[in-house]
Amino acid sequence: MSKLVRFKFYETALEANRDKQILAENGVNSFIANEQLIQSDWLLSQAVGGIQLQVFEEDTEKANAVLQDYKDNEQFSLEVEHTIEDPEFDFVCPKCNSNHIYRDDSATSFFGISILTSHKFICYYCGNEFTR
Repeated sequence: MSKLVRFKFYETALEANRDKQILAENGVNSFIANEQLIQSDWLLSQAVGGIQLQVFEEDTEKANAVLQDYKDNEQFSLEVEHTIEDPEFDFVCPKCNSNHIYRDDSATSFFGISILTSHKFICYYCGNEFTR
């Protein structure tokens, strides 16, 4: 019979459930321990060792590899369309030619209200910042 081992510890249930889902999508069975206990009384977290993600002993290496791969590629997890129909602007990103861009009003706004029109744009696809 396979033995469950404590694989990782978390302060929040959200992080534990995210990693549990990532492991499940990659064929690794895992279980969360102490989630309900800590959510009902978070002061017990130190006493019981936090929220624990448990995996079967033989899956430990695969679980490590899966979560490391996710961590390494986390910044690319959000996929954005290169081109969109009916774009807001009639020009494209000079770096990647995507028409999926937005105006960056952060420098010209005060408490979320735009005072001036910004000429700075950011490409959703490649992250390039440019002016026009």
